Amino acid sequence: MNPRRPSLLLIRGLGHSGTTILDLALGAHPLVMGLGEATRILETPKPGEEHRGPAMLRGAHRYERRCTCGAIAAECPVWGPMLCWLDDHDDQTLPIKMQQLVQIVSQLEGPTPELIVDSYQDDFELSLDNQSELNRLVLHLTRDVRSWVHSRSRSARDRGAWFSAWQPLLRWVRTNARHEMLLKRSPNPLFRLGYEELALDPRHHLERLCGWLNLDFSEAMLRPGCCSSSHILSGNRVRFDPERTGHITYDGTWLSYPSGLAQLALLMPWIAAMNRRLVYSGQLKR
Repeated sequence: MNPRRPSLLLIRGLGHSGTTILDLALGAHPLVMGLGEATRILETPKPGEEHRGPAMLRGAHRYERRCTCGAIAAECPVWGPMLCWLDDHDDQTLPIKMQQLVQIVSQLEGPTPELIVDSYQDDFELSLDNQSELNRLVLHLTRDVRSWVHSRSRSARDRGAWFSAWQPLLRWVRTNARHEMLLKRSPNPLFRLGYEELALDPRHHLERLCGWLNLDFSEAMLRPGCCSSSHILSGNRVRFDPERTGHITYDGTWLSYPSGLAQLALLMPWIAAMNRRLVYSGQLKR
């Protein structure tokens, strides 16, 4: 048994910004294990959430849901023991639950990974907690406002809904401003990455990320779907689509559409500055 504990990388940001493909890419590195939206599973379900995935995994659903390792949840070497532990410890705090999950990973047969990845975008408890024994790093992933708003308003736009982009635009601005403010208060090292940077030039930006993580770049990271050894039980369903995860590619369909509200919004200096700062500046904090 190897007593050394891996560090924890928390990928945070707005949903539908590429967190799953980045989790898989990192998990393709021989020294990294991706765990998908681990925090979402660990959080104690609230009343009214009985039919949502995390609550159902605490029951019979663990014998049906499949992990990306190929095993059903109950038989996965990571999530099987963790779900059993949650049966008696679901009242524990999130940091304690994550420490238990890291402990399970560190006790697996074979080499212990140096880094495990949690890509549940909406959690900031772990990012801001300064009492945990875990060594944590934070990666803030942001998608260009024009691309994100186009993808989130597509279905409403296809139905002919007027002003379909207003709500996604306001959400992008409000949520990313809040995340940026919270992460400035985080005691953990912070790496800022734009989804466009990652998807349009994956090798360069994965090399840059590996340098920050003190890891050697691995070619396997460019082929996430076939090379990842991650244990992702909760996350975007694209994780099971080998065609979409075989390589890191960019969906640039928004470029072929007429100028939309999000593109016009960049005429506002403070939105343009936020988009440039979060997506294209490559800033990091030590």
